[in-house]
Amino acid sequence: MALSVPGYSPSFKRPPETLRLRRKRARSHGAAVSRSPELPGPRRAALSAGLFLRPFPAAAGGGGGAPGARRNPFARLDNRPRPAAGPPAAQPRGQQVPGPFLGSNQENVLLWEETLLERTVTELHQTPHVSFSELDTLLPKGTELPVDWSIKTRLLFTSSQPFTWTDHLKAQEEAQGLVQHCRATEVTLPQSIQDPKLSTELRCAFQQSLVYWLHPALSWLSLFPRIGADRKMAGKTSPWSNDETLQHVLMSDWSVSFTSLYNLLKTKLCPYFYVCTYQFTVLFRAAGLAGSDVITALLSPTTRGLREAMKNEGIEFSLPLIEENGRKKKAYGTSLGHGEEQAISDEDEEESFSWLEEMGVHDKIKKPDILSIKLRKEKHEVQMDHRPESVVLVKGTNTFTLLNFLINCKSLVATSGAQAGLPPTLLSPVAFRGATMQMLKARSVNVKTQALSGYQDQFSLEITGPIMPHTLHSITRLLKSSQNGSFSAGLYPHEPTAVFNICLSLDNVLDKEVVNKELANCGLHPKTLEQLSQIPLLGKSSLRHVEMNDNICNWRS
Repeated sequence: MALSVPGYSPSFKRPPETLRLRRKRARSHGAAVSRSPELPGPRRAALSAGLFLRPFPAAAGGGGGAPGARRNPFARLDNRPRPAAGPPAAQPRGQQVPGPFLGSNQENVLLWEETLLERTVTELHQTPHVSFSELDTLLPKGTELPVDWSIKTRLLFTSSQPFTWTDHLKAQEEAQGLVQHCRATEVTLPQSIQDPKLSTELRCAFQQSLVYWLHPALSWLSLFPRIGADRKMAGKTSPWSNDETLQHVLMSDWSVSFTSLYNLLKTKLCPYFYVCTYQFTVLFRAAGLAGSDVITALLSPTTRGLREAMKNEGIEFSLPLIEENGRKKKAYGTSLGHGEEQAISDEDEEESFSWLEEMGVHDKIKKPDILSIKLRKEKHEVQMDHRPESVVLVKGTNTFTLLNFLINCKSLVATSGAQAGLPPTLLSPVAFRGATMQMLKARSVNVKTQALSGYQDQFSLEITGPIMPHTLHSITRLLKSSQNGSFSAGLYPHEPTAVFNICLSLDNVLDKEVVNKELANCGLHPKTLEQLSQIPLLGKSSLRHVEMNDNICNWRS
């Protein structure tokens, strides 16, 4: 027997008390809307003073406006839900027709949108690099990608066309691809291939683009990347770690290979190569590449100790990013960022106190002693250690001195840890003495992705390994033909090498025809060579995403 409770209804089918409360709440809501909202004093004063209030729904009884749906306070302001009834089509964006129900929150939203728009336009005028994730219309467009000198560890291509033509190469196709690489055969493909799986020429060219040369080669160890690789190498067999005789043999063979690579570079039979140590990476480039008329070498990251050792060996070098920031500081009067301050020279210190002597008060002001000046210099130099700003540039004949310095440098090889006694890794696009031919790993996958009309096929091609600049250009050139000029790619660079894309100060502009003629026997395709001879434009960054549509590529770094 049910108890007689006010508002009780069996099975809760007709709760009269609840219905009455809802009707009462609806009537009070309509009466509140019919009255024109009045802003409270503090909010009205803040709006008149030009302050921007957060466009959150007003608290009950505090804002005077009609309470709307509560928004997520952790969501971004530009992701807030849009009103159901938008402005007319002819109304410009960011403006609304004024009406009797324009509350304080809506006024704040309008002010916020106008301020955000003005701030975005201002940042576009002031900053040369714009966040492409927010403004896709500003993606750079062109038929070719900018040159990227960083080493990639992984490439992930996606397309609506299958990549099955990259799988299960025949023995004849694999052999032909290796021969084409060794003989530097130029392969020219049509702009579009109807059936890539039946194109033997395409499959052989793909095999040719996956080849690279490595020293030393130890099949049970992954010798790239070397920076931060101790954890991956831990527990692996390393018989040379405690055997000094074996270490000497390994370093002797490495020195021969290193010298062979430099000689090939000097005679323009090798376009570039990398030296990867457990602390830093060196990029050697032949004369004519990156807009330079002499051999160049970039080291990154460096430390104060390494730079001091190079100075003691008589190697002349420069710090491109520090010098560039110094010129900007003088031109625009702006301060440098953390770690980008250049150590003040002795001449600058003397000039900084010369104005005191002109005023005749130099005897009354206590100058800092030589020790404090030296400590301040060392502090500034140490601050940029292991940072991109510590990149070092060596030019011309000083690169040969750098070669001898690296061969005789005892700190080039780790003395403890998983990499103890292991020589640095040499990576090259062409063969050299003591090198081993290696292949990048390629794998194609077919997945189903959800779309508006159901599920659609999404094809992907993953390439892993030390992917050098010429490989990236060669593979994208092949995919233009096989995927009808439409695909996207995610690029994963080895971060310490991204700074190799800095623009160098050039004395004169090189003739492209002369460069292509002199480097014609370097083993690269003419189109690839033409791209690598361009002046780098990416600065301290590298390519991260590429979108290709109808042979027009958009990219962001």
